[in-house]
Amino acid sequence: MKILAIQNRMGIGDMVIFLPYIEAIAKKFKSNITILAKENTKADQLIKENKYINRVIILRRSNSKKDYHDGFAGFFKLASDLKKHNFDKAIIFNSSLRYNLVCKLAGIKEIYQYPLFRKKNQHITEPANNLIKENFKLIAPGDPKININEKDLSHVRKKFNFENNSINILLGIGGSGPTKRIPPDKFIKLIDLCIKDFNCRFFLATGNNKEELGIMNEILNAHENKCVPLNKLNIIDTLPIIKNCDLAVCNDSSFSHLSAGLGKPTIVLMADTPMIYGSYNSKMRIITPDGIDYVTHGTNGKNNINPEKIFNILKTIIS
Repeated sequence: MKILAIQNRMGIGDMVIFLPYIEAIAKKFKSNITILAKENTKADQLIKENKYINRVIILRRSNSKKDYHDGFAGFFKLASDLKKHNFDKAIIFNSSLRYNLVCKLAGIKEIYQYPLFRKKNQHITEPANNLIKENFKLIAPGDPKININEKDLSHVRKKFNFENNSINILLGIGGSGPTKRIPPDKFIKLIDLCIKDFNCRFFLATGNNKEELGIMNEILNAHENKCVPLNKLNIIDTLPIIKNCDLAVCNDSSFSHLSAGLGKPTIVLMADTPMIYGSYNSKMRIITPDGIDYVTHGTNGKNNINPEKIFNILKTIIS
């Protein structure tokens, strides 16, 4: 049996969130699954050691509406690309009519999908839970789990000297938008608090746009001897480093999803995103801005994140 799962949301975090649902369906039908996902989800790197997912087809759609699968012509190109694989079933993790029609045109007989035309204000996991429950009698799956090759773990352990006596902390200092990026002085203060009481080392995980690099460089200027930048590594090379860390403190970014998916205690700094993105995994602990209990789009609370609150939770994890 050939099964296709369509996950068209952007970003690594969204891909991590949907992995348990895809794996649950694979177990149900005892069949590996092919994923259709956008390139920026890095799905091909995330599933390298996943025994339930055997292939990633790249969905080439963008905001510019000029990519290969965009527009009217792209609709037929995508259907043609999928038809080559002779899929028996398609599970569509969205409410778009477009993908439903694409799958029909590709000759897929069984199509399962969220209710159509209900994308606005849609919860990130509830429709997925309903989809697998109503169609496959599956209960909501557990935490996402990202697998790592033991050989890669051992190599990184030696390369970065993880076998010393320090506490290794991932700092996810990047973010997909400026309102998610906590100012560097907050991380510098956190490092000050940590090294006062503990022997710590910090791995700085971020992207390479100008603002993210500026945050990283300010932290390095204050604590270069305690920090290891990871911005030049791709995701697949970063995963075993995260796995070897003791815990993570991350903005609401791809690294919070990756660290929790790797089983690491993860403190998530929520400044401007719905809180479900920092609480769907049991490994996650949320920090909200001072004076704010509930965070969502438009909260813009990055300047009110309190390093002492982070440190207090961090201490409970490492004690």
